[in-house]
Amino acid sequence: MSVGNSKTAQRAVASGVEEDEPVVDLIADDEEEAPALPELDGASVEAEAAADFYAAVESVDAVEETARLEFSADSLQLFLKDIGRVNLLTAAQEVELAKRIERGDHRAKQEMVEANLRLVVSIAKRYRNQGLPFLDLIQEGTIGLVRAAEKFDWRKGYKFSTYATWWIRQAVARALADKARTIRMPVHVVEKLNKIMRTERKLRSERGREPSNEEIALDLDMSVEEVESIRRTSQTPVSLEKPVGDDEESEFGQFLEDESTPLPDEAADTTFRSEALAKCLGSLTYRERRVLELRYGLNGEQPCTLDEVGRAFEVTRERIRQIENQGLKKLRALADSQKLRDVA
Repeated sequence: MSVGNSKTAQRAVASGVEEDEPVVDLIADDEEEAPALPELDGASVEAEAAADFYAAVESVDAVEETARLEFSADSLQLFLKDIGRVNLLTAAQEVELAKRIERGDHRAKQEMVEANLRLVVSIAKRYRNQGLPFLDLIQEGTIGLVRAAEKFDWRKGYKFSTYATWWIRQAVARALADKARTIRMPVHVVEKLNKIMRTERKLRSERGREPSNEEIALDLDMSVEEVESIRRTSQTPVSLEKPVGDDEESEFGQFLEDESTPLPDEAADTTFRSEALAKCLGSLTYRERRVLELRYGLNGEQPCTLDEVGRAFEVTRERIRQIENQGLKKLRALADSQKLRDVA
Protein backbone atom coordinates (compact mmCIF):
# COMPACT_ATOMS: atom_id res chain seq x y z
CA MET A 1 0.00 0.00 0.00
CA SER A 2 1.39 3.39 -0.97
CA VAL A 3 2.13 5.96 1.68
CA GLY A 4 -0.18 8.51 0.09
CA ASN A 5 -3.17 6.17 0.10
CA SER A 6 -2.63 4.65 3.55
CA LYS A 7 -2.97 7.93 5.42
CA THR A 8 -6.24 6.85 6.97
CA ALA A 9 -4.62 3.82 8.56
CA GLN A 10 -1.55 5.79 9.64
CA ARG A 11 -3.63 8.54 11.24
CA ALA A 12 -5.69 5.97 13.06
CA VAL A 13 -2.57 4.16 14.32
CA ALA A 14 -1.11 7.43 15.56
CA SER A 15 -4.34 8.68 17.16
CA GLY A 16 -5.13 8.03 20.79
CA VAL A 17 -8.34 6.38 21.94
CA GLU A 18 -9.90 6.10 25.34
CA GLU A 19 -8.67 3.40 27.67
CA ASP A 20 -12.10 2.13 28.72
CA GLU A 21 -13.18 -1.29 27.57
CA PRO A 22 -16.05 -1.24 25.06
CA VAL A 23 -19.43 -1.54 26.67
CA VAL A 24 -21.71 -1.49 23.63
CA ASP A 25 -22.16 -3.91 20.77
CA LEU A 26 -24.89 -2.64 18.47
CA ILE A 27 -26.56 -4.57 15.68
CA ALA A 28 -26.13 -2.97 12.27
CA ASP A 29 -29.25 -1.65 10.57
CA ASP A 30 -28.91 -2.91 7.00
CA GLU A 31 -30.17 -5.64 4.69
CA GLU A 32 -28.44 -8.34 6.71
CA GLU A 33 -27.68 -8.43 10.38
CA ALA A 34 -24.11 -8.91 11.49
CA PRO A 35 -23.69 -12.10 13.53
CA ALA A 36 -23.35 -11.53 17.26
CA LEU A 37 -19.94 -12.40 18.65
CA PRO A 38 -19.53 -14.35 21.89
CA GLU A 39 -17.44 -13.22 24.83
CA LEU A 40 -13.83 -12.73 23.83
CA ASP A 41 -12.43 -15.31 26.22
CA GLY A 42 -14.11 -18.14 24.33
CA ALA A 43 -14.78 -17.29 20.69
CA SER A 44 -16.67 -19.99 18.81
CA VAL A 45 -15.91 -21.53 15.46
CA GLU A 46 -19.01 -19.86 13.99
CA ALA A 47 -17.85 -16.41 15.07
CA GLU A 48 -14.40 -17.00 13.62
CA ALA A 49 -15.95 -18.14 10.37
CA ALA A 50 -18.12 -15.02 10.26
CA ALA A 51 -15.15 -12.75 10.88
CA ASP A 52 -13.11 -14.59 8.26
CA PHE A 53 -15.96 -14.05 5.84
CA TYR A 54 -15.79 -10.30 6.37
CA ALA A 55 -12.01 -10.19 6.03
CA ALA A 56 -11.32 -12.67 3.24
CA VAL A 57 -14.41 -13.28 1.15
CA GLU A 58 -15.44 -9.63 0.73
CA SER A 59 -15.06 -8.76 -2.93
CA VAL A 60 -13.07 -5.64 -3.65
CA ASP A 61 -15.09 -5.18 -6.84
CA ALA A 62 -18.30 -5.12 -4.79
CA VAL A 63 -16.83 -2.57 -2.41
CA GLU A 64 -15.76 -0.39 -5.34
CA GLU A 65 -19.27 -0.60 -6.79
CA THR A 66 -20.66 0.61 -3.46
CA ALA A 67 -18.25 3.51 -3.51
CA ARG A 68 -19.24 4.44 -7.06
CA LEU A 69 -22.88 4.52 -6.01
CA GLU A 70 -22.32 6.68 -2.93
CA PHE A 71 -19.25 8.74 -3.72
CA SER A 72 -17.42 10.13 -6.72
CA ALA A 73 -14.24 10.86 -4.78
CA ASP A 74 -11.19 9.40 -6.51
CA SER A 75 -9.38 9.19 -3.19
CA LEU A 76 -11.85 6.61 -1.90
CA GLN A 77 -11.52 4.57 -5.09
CA LEU A 78 -7.75 4.54 -4.75
CA PHE A 79 -7.97 3.65 -1.08
CA LEU A 80 -10.21 0.67 -1.79
CA LYS A 81 -7.92 -0.55 -4.55
CA ASP A 82 -4.89 -0.24 -2.30
CA ILE A 83 -6.37 -2.20 0.59
CA GLY A 84 -7.49 -4.86 -1.88
CA ARG A 85 -3.86 -5.44 -2.86
CA VAL A 86 -2.72 -6.15 0.69
CA ASN A 87 -2.43 -9.87 1.34
CA LEU A 88 -4.43 -11.42 4.15
CA LEU A 89 -2.40 -12.62 7.12
CA THR A 90 -2.06 -16.24 8.08
CA ALA A 91 -2.58 -17.28 11.68
CA ALA A 92 1.18 -17.58 12.14
CA GLN A 93 1.75 -14.10 10.74
CA GLU A 94 -0.90 -12.67 13.06
CA VAL A 95 0.82 -14.22 16.06
CA GLU A 96 4.21 -12.91 14.96
CA LEU A 97 2.87 -9.38 14.48
CA ALA A 98 1.04 -9.54 17.81
CA LYS A 99 4.26 -10.45 19.57
CA ARG A 100 6.06 -7.55 17.94
CA ILE A 101 3.22 -5.19 18.91
CA GLU A 102 3.58 -6.30 22.52
CA ARG A 103 7.23 -5.26 22.33
CA GLY A 104 6.18 -1.79 21.13
CA ASP A 105 6.85 -2.27 17.42
CA HIS A 106 4.89 0.54 15.75
CA ARG A 107 5.52 -0.84 12.27
CA ALA A 108 4.01 -4.21 13.25
CA LYS A 109 0.85 -2.49 14.46
CA GLN A 110 0.58 -0.61 11.18
CA GLU A 111 0.99 -3.84 9.20
CA MET A 112 -1.71 -5.54 11.27
CA VAL A 113 -4.08 -2.62 10.71
CA GLU A 114 -3.45 -2.33 6.96
CA ALA A 115 -3.94 -6.06 6.46
CA ASN A 116 -7.41 -5.86 8.05
CA LEU A 117 -8.78 -2.65 6.55
CA ARG A 118 -11.06 -4.69 4.28
CA LEU A 119 -12.75 -5.92 7.44
CA VAL A 120 -13.38 -2.29 8.45
CA VAL A 121 -14.90 -1.45 5.06
CA SER A 122 -17.13 -4.52 5.13
CA ILE A 123 -18.50 -3.70 8.58
CA ALA A 124 -18.84 0.02 7.83
CA LYS A 125 -21.03 -0.81 4.80
CA ARG A 126 -23.62 -2.26 7.15
CA TYR A 127 -24.02 1.06 8.95
CA ARG A 128 -24.62 3.26 5.90
CA ASN A 129 -27.55 5.69 5.70
CA GLN A 130 -27.70 6.17 9.46
CA GLY A 131 -26.40 9.72 9.63
CA LEU A 132 -22.64 9.51 8.97
CA PRO A 133 -20.86 9.50 5.59
CA PHE A 134 -19.23 6.26 4.46
CA LEU A 135 -15.73 7.71 4.82
CA ASP A 136 -16.45 8.74 8.41
CA LEU A 137 -17.68 5.23 9.19
CA ILE A 138 -14.45 3.79 7.80
CA GLN A 139 -12.40 6.21 9.88
CA GLU A 140 -14.28 5.35 13.08
CA GLY A 141 -14.00 1.64 12.33
CA THR A 142 -10.27 2.00 11.74
CA ILE A 143 -9.88 3.51 15.20
CA GLY A 144 -11.58 0.41 16.60
CA LEU A 145 -9.26 -1.78 14.51
CA VAL A 146 -6.21 0.00 15.96
CA ARG A 147 -7.55 -0.56 19.46
CA ALA A 148 -8.00 -4.24 18.69
CA ALA A 149 -4.41 -4.48 17.44
CA GLU A 150 -3.16 -2.92 20.66
CA LYS A 151 -5.16 -5.22 22.95
CA PHE A 152 -5.10 -8.49 20.99
CA ASP A 153 -3.89 -11.43 23.10
CA TRP A 154 -2.52 -14.07 20.74
CA ARG A 155 -2.15 -16.57 23.62
CA LYS A 156 -5.91 -17.21 23.79
CA GLY A 157 -5.90 -18.93 20.42
CA TYR A 158 -8.64 -17.15 18.49
CA LYS A 159 -8.09 -15.31 15.22
CA PHE A 160 -7.41 -11.58 15.18
CA SER A 161 -10.36 -10.97 12.83
CA THR A 162 -12.72 -12.49 15.41
CA TYR A 163 -11.44 -10.11 18.07
CA ALA A 164 -11.23 -7.07 15.79
CA THR A 165 -14.79 -7.44 14.48
CA TRP A 166 -16.17 -6.74 17.92
CA TRP A 167 -14.00 -3.66 18.41
CA ILE A 168 -14.77 -2.26 14.96
CA ARG A 169 -18.50 -2.68 15.38
CA GLN A 170 -18.58 -1.01 18.78
CA ALA A 171 -16.43 1.89 17.52
CA VAL A 172 -18.73 2.53 14.55
CA ALA A 173 -21.87 2.12 16.64
CA ARG A 174 -20.61 4.48 19.33
CA ALA A 175 -19.76 7.09 16.69
CA LEU A 176 -23.28 6.82 15.27
CA ALA A 177 -24.79 7.27 18.72
CA ASP A 178 -22.59 10.29 19.50
CA LYS A 179 -22.33 12.10 16.16
CA ALA A 180 -25.02 11.01 13.71
CA ARG A 181 -27.98 12.87 15.22
CA THR A 182 -28.68 16.52 15.90
CA ILE A 183 -29.92 15.50 19.35
CA ARG A 184 -27.72 12.80 20.83
CA MET A 185 -29.50 9.61 21.83
CA PRO A 186 -28.18 7.49 24.70
CA VAL A 187 -26.30 4.42 23.51
CA HIS A 188 -28.76 2.01 25.13
CA VAL A 189 -31.64 3.71 23.29
CA VAL A 190 -29.81 3.39 19.97
CA GLU A 191 -29.27 -0.29 20.71
CA LYS A 192 -33.00 -0.81 21.34
CA LEU A 193 -33.87 1.16 18.21
CA ASN A 194 -31.66 -1.10 16.08
CA LYS A 195 -33.30 -4.18 17.59
CA ILE A 196 -36.74 -2.76 16.80
CA MET A 197 -35.78 -2.01 13.20
CA ARG A 198 -34.18 -5.44 12.78
CA THR A 199 -37.29 -7.14 14.15
CA GLU A 200 -39.48 -5.01 11.89
CA ARG A 201 -37.57 -6.22 8.81
CA LYS A 202 -37.79 -9.83 9.96
CA LEU A 203 -41.55 -9.70 10.57
CA ARG A 204 -42.13 -7.86 7.29
CA SER A 205 -40.27 -10.61 5.44
CA GLU A 206 -42.17 -13.38 7.25
CA ARG A 207 -45.67 -11.90 6.95
CA GLY A 208 -45.47 -9.92 3.72
CA ARG A 209 -46.79 -6.73 5.33
CA GLU A 210 -45.77 -3.98 7.70
CA PRO A 211 -45.83 -5.30 11.29
CA SER A 212 -47.67 -3.36 13.97
CA ASN A 213 -46.02 -1.98 17.10
CA GLU A 214 -47.88 -4.63 19.09
CA GLU A 215 -46.32 -7.44 17.03
CA ILE A 216 -42.84 -5.93 17.33
CA ALA A 217 -43.25 -5.49 21.08
CA LEU A 218 -44.41 -9.10 21.48
CA ASP A 219 -41.43 -10.44 19.52
CA LEU A 220 -38.95 -8.38 21.58
CA ASP A 221 -40.70 -8.91 24.93
CA MET A 222 -41.12 -5.14 25.28
CA SER A 223 -44.15 -3.02 26.06
CA VAL A 224 -45.99 -1.33 23.20
CA GLU A 225 -45.50 2.03 24.92
CA GLU A 226 -41.72 1.54 24.97
CA VAL A 227 -41.61 0.61 21.28
CA GLU A 228 -43.68 3.66 20.35
CA SER A 229 -41.58 5.95 22.55
CA ILE A 230 -38.27 4.77 21.07
CA ARG A 231 -39.56 5.13 17.51
CA ARG A 232 -40.74 8.66 18.22
CA THR A 233 -37.37 9.50 19.76
CA SER A 234 -35.55 8.30 16.65
CA GLN A 235 -37.23 10.82 14.35
CA THR A 236 -34.74 13.19 12.73
CA PRO A 237 -35.31 16.91 13.43
CA VAL A 238 -35.87 19.12 10.39
CA SER A 239 -34.81 22.75 10.37
CA LEU A 240 -37.59 25.29 9.82
CA GLU A 241 -35.12 27.19 7.63
CA LYS A 242 -34.50 24.21 5.33
CA PRO A 243 -34.87 25.31 1.68
CA VAL A 244 -37.69 23.60 -0.23
CA GLY A 245 -38.90 23.62 -3.81
CA ASP A 246 -37.02 23.44 -7.09
CA ASP A 247 -35.64 26.95 -6.75
CA GLU A 248 -35.09 26.55 -2.97
CA GLU A 249 -36.31 30.10 -2.44
CA SER A 250 -38.90 29.05 0.14
CA GLU A 251 -38.30 27.68 3.63
CA PHE A 252 -39.92 24.67 5.24
CA GLY A 253 -41.31 26.76 8.10
CA GLN A 254 -43.38 28.84 5.69
CA PHE A 255 -45.58 25.83 4.93
CA LEU A 256 -46.40 24.94 8.56
CA GLU A 257 -49.77 25.85 10.02
CA ASP A 258 -49.79 28.51 12.74
CA GLU A 259 -51.99 26.79 15.31
CA SER A 260 -52.26 29.99 17.37
CA THR A 261 -54.12 31.71 14.51
CA PRO A 262 -57.73 30.60 13.84
CA LEU A 263 -58.66 29.33 10.41
CA PRO A 264 -60.45 31.83 8.14
CA ASP A 265 -63.80 30.02 8.33
CA GLU A 266 -63.55 29.72 12.11
CA ALA A 267 -62.69 33.41 12.46
CA ALA A 268 -65.62 34.39 10.22
CA ASP A 269 -68.03 32.18 12.18
CA THR A 270 -66.86 33.63 15.49
CA THR A 271 -67.27 37.17 14.20
CA PHE A 272 -70.78 36.45 12.89
CA ARG A 273 -71.92 34.90 16.15
CA SER A 274 -70.43 37.74 18.19
CA GLU A 275 -72.26 40.31 16.10
CA ALA A 276 -75.51 38.34 16.33
CA LEU A 277 -75.11 38.04 20.09
CA ALA A 278 -74.47 41.76 20.51
CA LYS A 279 -77.54 42.57 18.42
CA CYS A 280 -79.78 40.27 20.45
CA LEU A 281 -78.46 41.50 23.79
CA GLY A 282 -79.27 45.02 22.65
CA SER A 283 -82.97 44.10 22.69
CA LEU A 284 -82.85 43.33 26.43
CA THR A 285 -83.09 45.69 29.36
CA TYR A 286 -79.83 46.88 30.90
CA ARG A 287 -80.27 44.64 33.96
CA GLU A 288 -81.09 41.54 31.87
CA ARG A 289 -78.16 42.16 29.52
CA ARG A 290 -75.72 42.84 32.36
CA VAL A 291 -76.78 39.75 34.33
CA LEU A 292 -76.26 37.53 31.28
CA GLU A 293 -72.89 39.13 30.58
CA LEU A 294 -71.72 38.46 34.14
CA ARG A 295 -73.20 34.96 34.37
CA TYR A 296 -71.82 33.69 31.06
CA GLY A 297 -68.57 35.65 30.88
CA LEU A 298 -69.49 37.65 27.79
CA ASN A 299 -67.42 40.58 26.53
CA GLY A 300 -64.25 38.98 27.86
CA GLU A 301 -65.36 38.89 31.50
CA GLN A 302 -65.04 35.93 33.86
CA PRO A 303 -68.27 33.97 34.53
CA CYS A 304 -69.76 34.80 37.94
CA THR A 305 -71.92 32.80 40.33
CA LEU A 306 -75.45 33.81 41.28
CA ASP A 307 -74.19 35.04 44.65
CA GLU A 308 -71.49 37.20 43.04
CA VAL A 309 -73.94 38.79 40.61
CA GLY A 310 -76.47 39.25 43.42
CA ARG A 311 -73.92 41.16 45.50
CA ALA A 312 -73.12 43.37 42.49
CA PHE A 313 -76.80 44.30 42.10
CA GLU A 314 -77.51 44.16 45.85
CA VAL A 315 -80.28 41.59 45.43
CA THR A 316 -80.69 37.93 46.35
CA ARG A 317 -79.32 35.09 44.28
CA GLU A 318 -82.89 33.96 43.60
CA ARG A 319 -83.74 37.34 42.10
CA ILE A 320 -80.69 37.08 39.83
CA ARG A 321 -81.88 33.64 38.73
CA GLN A 322 -85.26 35.11 37.79
CA ILE A 323 -83.66 37.94 35.81
CA GLU A 324 -81.38 35.47 34.02
CA ASN A 325 -84.27 33.19 33.06
CA GLN A 326 -86.27 36.17 31.88
CA GLY A 327 -83.44 37.34 29.63
CA LEU A 328 -82.85 33.86 28.20
CA LYS A 329 -86.57 33.49 27.47
CA LYS A 330 -86.47 36.65 25.37
CA LEU A 331 -83.38 35.45 23.51
CA ARG A 332 -85.04 32.14 22.63
CA ALA A 333 -87.74 34.04 20.83
CA LEU A 334 -85.21 35.51 18.42
CA ALA A 335 -84.26 33.97 15.09
CA ASP A 336 -80.62 33.28 16.06
CA SER A 337 -81.41 31.72 19.44
CA GLN A 338 -79.76 28.35 18.66
CA LYS A 339 -76.45 29.99 17.87
CA LEU A 340 -76.71 32.08 21.02
CA ARG A 341 -77.23 29.04 23.23
CA ASP A 342 -74.10 27.46 21.73
CA VAL A 343 -72.12 30.58 22.52
CA ALA A 344 -73.42 30.70 26.07
